Amino acid sequence: MKYNFKIGDSKVLESREALDGTMIRRRRITPDGKRFTTYERIEMPQLMVRKRSGEKEAFDRDKLVTSVRRSVGKFLNSELEIEEVVERAMEILYAGGGDQVTSEQIGEAVLEVLAEMNEVAYVRYASVFRKFQTLDEFTRIIKEQKGKRKCE
Repeated sequence: MKYNFKIGDSKVLESREALDGTMIRRRRITPDGKRFTTYERIEMPQLMVRKRSGEKEAFDRDKLVTSVRRSVGKFLNSELEIEEVVERAMEILYAGGGDQVTSEQIGEAVLEVLAEMNEVAYVRYASVFRKFQTLDEFTRIIKEQKGKRKCE
């Protein structure tokens, strides 16, 4: 669906920090009374992703959001939680210091964040990312997660 909003014509009604201060959420209104929300985030240097096939492509944040949304289903309560997962995973990737990451590093960063947020979402994402084929693989990862939880 395409909307005909022009940010330049709108007025800001409210601004607030979102996601631990890494993003600003602004509620806006157009001259004809339509309301909408925009988000501002810091633009980081472009990461390049080295795929399993060996080819390289620019990191696509929206692609990661879509993969997390599809993989975890409704086990995260809102779009903001999905955004938080992606934002925290990106922090992990940028903390590595390089301008290139592998698709495996991206998946592991997402798993690291999901492990803290929601166990079921973690297992669902792991099953897609690691391409589970058998029930034994599900059982193994559930036992691993239970073991980690007991150690805490």
